[in-house]
This record gives sequence, structure tokens and C-alpha cells, in this order.
Amino acid sequence: QAQLVESGGGSVQAGGSLRLSCVASGLSSSSVRMGWFRQAPGKEREGVASIHSPGGTTSYADSVKGRFTISRDNAKNTLDLQMDSLKPEDSALYYCAATGWWPSWRTAQSLAPTEYIFWGQGTQVTVSS
Repeated sequence: QAQLVESGGGSVQAGGSLRLSCVASGLSSSSVRMGWFRQAPGKEREGVASIHSPGGTTSYADSVKGRFTISRDNAKNTLDLQMDSLKPEDSALYYCAATGWWPSWRTAQSLAPTEYIFWGQGTQVTVSS
């Protein structure tokens, strides 16, 4: 049974930084896509960033390019999201998620929530102006 546990959320002023972490266990496939998603009240869940494990290819939503960095430590089974230059519109519940088997060459739909089958419980990020 796969389990994903997020940590690192909190409150920060605009322009500040936060680092989210996710510990993954029980993923049975050796080739998966892992990602960070967020959902603000009244809005749909959206993909923020994803990375192939173990390949390392990344994808980012346009709204976070140049500000957020996703990384994966395959040895420690952790997934991180470094968030810099945070804006109030980044406020949301952030989720860590993983797919089933995913070929390393594929990037299409890599930020689509429907492609992910394992989800964490979420960690809140609040950015004040």
C-alpha cells in the first residue's frame, strides 16, 4: 500500500520562501511520475510541478516557472518543492502525488491530476500580502 506524507507547509509573507517535503513509501513501480498539486478554496486542483523517478525530467505550471523547483532523492524516497518569491495567489492546500508505472520519455499530461493514483493528505501554504 503506497503512502505519501507531506510536511513543510506554513504561513509566509509575499516574497518569502517555503520548502515542502514528501516521504513516499510502498510505491511498487520503479518508474513513476511524482508531482505537487494544489487546491485553493472554490477552485479545481491543479498541477504545480512534477518529476520522473528515476529519470529526473521535470514539468512546471507556467504560473510557477522560475520560482518553484521540484527535486527527488531516490535513495531517501523523498520529493521536495522549493518555493521562492511566493505570492498570495500561491496560497492553497498542497498535495504530493504519484502515478503508477510511467515511461521516462513521456511528459504529456504530467501535470494532470487524473493521471495520479496515490495522494497524500495535503499541507497548507498561506501567503499574506
